[in-house]
Amino acid sequence: MVETIIWSIISLIVGIVLGFLIARIVTKKTLEKNPPINEKMIEAMMSSMGRKPSQKQVKQVMAQMNRFK
Repeated sequence: MVETIIWSIISLIVGIVLGFLIARIVTKKTLEKNPPINEKMIEAMMSSMGRKPSQKQVKQVMAQMNRFK
């Protein structure tokens, strides 16, 4: 009975640690494939919509994006 409880606790701890490490690796790989948006991406997006963005407009959009993270 006591052995079962001890093994359950050990299994739980190992599962939590492994889950954390796996989630961390997956998150790193995802961010490498799809990096967060940056100023060049915003400029390209605005240019594709047919307008030449000023640096002030790009900074405003970046501030809005950062505010909603």
